[in-house]
Formats: sequence, C-alpha cells, structure tokens
Amino acid sequence: MVKQILGPAPKARPIWYQKHMTQHMLPAFGRGWIGEMRNAFLIRAPEDVLASYTQKRGEVSLMDIGFVQQREMFEQEADRLGHAPPVVESSDVPRNPRGTLGALCKALDIPFSEKMLAWPAGRRDSDGVWAPAWYDAVEKSTGFAVPRDKPAPVLSDDLKRIADDARPHYERLAKYKLSA
Repeated sequence: MVKQILGPAPKARPIWYQKHMTQHMLPAFGRGWIGEMRNAFLIRAPEDVLASYTQKRGEVSLMDIGFVQQREMFEQEADRLGHAPPVVESSDVPRNPRGTLGALCKALDIPFSEKMLAWPAGRRDSDGVWAPAWYDAVEKSTGFAVPRDKPAPVLSDDLKRIADDARPHYERLAKYKLSA
C-alpha cells in the first residue's frame, strides 16, 4: 500500500491529495514513509469528533478517534521539517473556504484554484468503501455550507473523559493552525 501511496499520481496529475486517517496509521506498520510527502494536518475539537463519531459507532476509545496518533505524526513531521507543518482547523473551512484553503495552498506551495470551492453532487470513486457510512451529506453537497451556530455537543461522562484526554493533543496542534 505504501508503494502505491508514494507512487505516481493517478492520471499523471501534478497534485495528488490523500486523506490519511490517523487512527488507521498503526505504529507496527511504520510511519517513516509519511515524510516522503508534503503533509498538512486537519484538526477538530474533541467534543465535535466524539459527537459525530458516536452517531455512526456505538463504542469509542481515545485511540479510536486518532488524536494521540495525529499528535505523534505532527511531531514527527515537525522534527523532519525543522518547523511545524500546516494545520487547518476544520471549522475554519466552511466559515472562510477561500481564505482557509488559500492559506493552506500557500503553506504547501501549491496554486489555489476557485474549483476548490464547488463540486458536483454525488459519489466519487476516490471516496472509498467507507463513503456509504460517512459521506451522505458530502455526496449531497455542491460546495461549503455556511455553518450554523450550534450548541456545544452534550456528551456522556465517559465521552467527556475521552474528550479531556484528547484535548492536550488537539491543543498541541491548534497552536499552529493557519489563519486566513
């Protein structure tokens, strides 16, 4: 799989976006290959992650939601680069898509395109096997929705403890989030 990930981009495109889920990046398989790509880190408040995650899966642990692994990979990449890699707060994207994506593109030294702001509705081949379980709203969308103010998620005591355990890992990366 690593050979494919590091191989030529599909259709010889100059940029190949890949979304890697940190909770799937098991240390036993090695993570050295991550430094062979340009990396950016997408973060989201632990409470929001847990509220979303538990809508699809009943039981959850700190390791299931990937905060520890994400911080480890962030540190690995920061050590390799000698500075923090780009970090994007997920809630910043719908609030200011052009500005946030523009800042990310600048940080990665890639051109920004207005095409990043809209897309056709429907499933994509690149969504993978998990699309039916996770991407129903994305498949219906054609652009970034203006965020609605929502109350903070109400979490059970067990989930609050997991959020509290995840918070230092989240905050470590949040110090470096890009501003638009």
